[in-house]
Amino acid sequence: MLYLMSNLIQDQTYLFTPCFSLYYKLHMSFFLTVLLAEQIITKLSITDIPPSTKAIASLILPDYNSGKLEVQYFHEHASFTTAVGLKKHPALDFSVAIGTPSIAFGAEATYITTSGELAKYNAGVSLTKPDSNASVILADKGDSIRVSYLHHLTHLNGGSVVTEINRQFSTNENTLTVGCSYVVNSQTLLKAKLNNHGSLGALLQHELRPKSFLTVSGAFDTKALQKTPKFGLALSLKP
Repeated sequence: MLYLMSNLIQDQTYLFTPCFSLYYKLHMSFFLTVLLAEQIITKLSITDIPPSTKAIASLILPDYNSGKLEVQYFHEHASFTTAVGLKKHPALDFSVAIGTPSIAFGAEATYITTSGELAKYNAGVSLTKPDSNASVILADKGDSIRVSYLHHLTHLNGGSVVTEINRQFSTNENTLTVGCSYVVNSQTLLKAKLNNHGSLGALLQHELRPKSFLTVSGAFDTKALQKTPKFGLALSLKP
């Protein structure tokens, strides 16, 4: 089955029209994007060879060093992904997750073949209950740890409260963040958060129609009120 699509996109200073081509067959799909900005994006995906696996090969022409091969394996209680760049000295990415609906463990790492070093490695564990969720993540090659707890509250119309503690060992810096969400009605959601450095942020999201949202956000530093607050507006429309 072959699909052809075309969209008009504005890229900073000019408009260009990318042409999309999608070919789909049992266990295999091929996606091609041709940009007038002299780029061709290709992606080939093959699934279930062997069962529960997926292989993805991608390339952005004319940059032949952008090639990437990714292999994914999915199981009921585990998943594993590895990716390698298709160039002379590629980096290897690994990620693994294992667990149940109530507890899960995960880890990821990036290995640089030229230096034989790990450029990135993170690990975490999460505990999930019907009304709460807790997680501990060791990140930045062991330089930071983040502990978070989320609790759902029925008297907030299905909203929740969350607390997060982030410690950076190299700088001996701690960040405490508290936040909450409140369901105003079935179409409107309100969120707010504040950390110990004085950063306050709020967000109002309204569903205009199914899968289409209008979001208004704002943030300012409560310890530096002379600074201009930041505001944002986003509109997401889906058919």
